[in-house]
Amino acid sequence: MMIDEDERIRTNLLEQEEDIYDEDGNVRSDFLTLVGTALAEGNISFLKHNVVRLHESEMGDLLESLQPDQRLSLVRLLGDDFDMTALTQVDEAIRRQIVDQIPNDQIAAAIGELDSDDAVYILEDLDQVDRDDILSQLPFTERVRLRRALDYPEQSAGRRMQTEFVAVPPFWTVGQTIDYMRDEEDLPESFSQLFVIDPTFKLLGGVDLDRILRAKRQEKIETIMRETSHPIPAEMDQEEAAQLFEQYDLLSAAVVDDNGRLVGVLTIDDVVDVIHEEADEDIKRLGGVGDEELSDNVTSTVRSRFVWLFINLLTAILSSSIISVFDSSIEKMIALAVLMPIVASMGGNAGTQTMTVTVRALATGDLDIHNAWRIINKETCVGFLNGILFAIIMGAIATFWFHDVQLGVVIAAAMVINLVAAALGGILLPLALDRMGADPAIASSAFVTTVTDCTGYFSFLGLATWWFAIH
Repeated sequence: MMIDEDERIRTNLLEQEEDIYDEDGNVRSDFLTLVGTALAEGNISFLKHNVVRLHESEMGDLLESLQPDQRLSLVRLLGDDFDMTALTQVDEAIRRQIVDQIPNDQIAAAIGELDSDDAVYILEDLDQVDRDDILSQLPFTERVRLRRALDYPEQSAGRRMQTEFVAVPPFWTVGQTIDYMRDEEDLPESFSQLFVIDPTFKLLGGVDLDRILRAKRQEKIETIMRETSHPIPAEMDQEEAAQLFEQYDLLSAAVVDDNGRLVGVLTIDDVVDVIHEEADEDIKRLGGVGDEELSDNVTSTVRSRFVWLFINLLTAILSSSIISVFDSSIEKMIALAVLMPIVASMGGNAGTQTMTVTVRALATGDLDIHNAWRIINKETCVGFLNGILFAIIMGAIATFWFHDVQLGVVIAAAMVINLVAAALGGILLPLALDRMGADPAIASSAFVTTVTDCTGYFSFLGLATWWFAIH
């Protein structure tokens, strides 16, 4: 009796505050505590009353907030009531961990209830053997649709598309189309556009639902349809597809194969996910952490970061070798050792600023061959003007600090040289990498840092050695 009373109190507490998030947007600690207690006690009733009701995105946040063993307990206790769509809301490491613990027959049953794009999102992370086993348990039509989507390259529009759509012939009337949508049970849960196709499934055009509702029943679909705006090739990279949505303010777009046949539809909710993923990927690659996730284990995290740390070690050795060339000058004037990190650091920061803007502009398509030289000239001017300003500031500081006007002049000149080099390196290196087919987000950081460090040390120490040799 006491257990039932405790559960009633906990349930009432959650019902009084339906939002599972605190004011900072994190899952409430009291909610996590109650769920953790229910998992420890095996209280299925509490979980089904308070967790099953959550939206898929809320369930995803809950899974990411729980401990690994708690996640598996939650999925096991909920059984068929667990919403597999929530797995599309968590990072890859957590998704793999959970899916590996779910029997294939349970995955197959759940996937049959999912939209095709969500089903593909889960299936693509599975081993080929498990994937084939799950697909073999699905109805023939659904199995063919999913296999076709999985055959497209990763991160392509074909992988992101939904294969559920509404397509009608051009000779149907508006009345026939409306009756079809009312009577047909196998239609997408929500849609805002119908596609018009010929007998070979070649895309002819599209009709928005509002246009159909405004037309008379006897009108032919071909008279009210419009040419489909920017059909997306299934092989197109998902980032390019997202740029089309942004450029033309699309809510949905037809996806076609090489022969122009309709194979799916890409919707704005999928594109929002793509934009988020691509931005997240670029930020991580700029930091040299690849596709690392917060939930990754220590071994995979070390492996992810080691390569770029090793490259940075090599570039640091290169910078140090330049310093060693001027060791005699540094021995004669200790002030050089004190000031040279300032020149290199300012160049590195300036280069990172330019590089970040350039990489993002390349990713969004705002920077191309037509405006490249204009942007290069602009960044060079910015680097030069910033160099002059900080040359005045640092020259005055060095003069006051070491009571040496000549040293102030040297560091001022080096500051101008390195900030101009940083601006040029920050834009030219990403452009060059992009032109060679490499991802500028991956390699730019290490190269730009090398340029600014080497230029900073060489210009400052070289100028100082030359200046004091002639004076």
